[in-house]
Amino acid sequence: MKKLILACIMAITTFSSYSVPTTQGVLKTNEILHNETETFKVYGNCGMCKKRIESSLKDMKGVTKATWDVKSKMMKVTFDPHEISLEKIKTTIASVGHDVDGVKAEDKIYNNLPNCCQYDRAK
Repeated sequence: MKKLILACIMAITTFSSYSVPTTQGVLKTNEILHNETETFKVYGNCGMCKKRIESSLKDMKGVTKATWDVKSKMMKVTFDPHEISLEKIKTTIASVGHDVDGVKAEDKIYNNLPNCCQYDRAK
């Protein structure tokens, strides 16, 4: 009976200290890996805008999918909130010249967009 109890304690200790390596160190078993999907408005006009907007997030760590719809102007982003914030995603898009809900692109960058990409900006 003592051997059985000792074996149970050892098994519990082994499994409770189990960890998974990640790109940012070690993930404990009580941490949950998950992605979130958010949808928000991004201003632009055309296929060049789509390419620029989506490409701005292409190699961003933590972003697994980014799709912008030209007609609806809606961006759908799937990301890991443990690796990147929604605010960082929005500021990255704004950094290439496209206004986003809550984040305005710098005028200098917006003014350097091709004419077909210059959308009507909110005042």
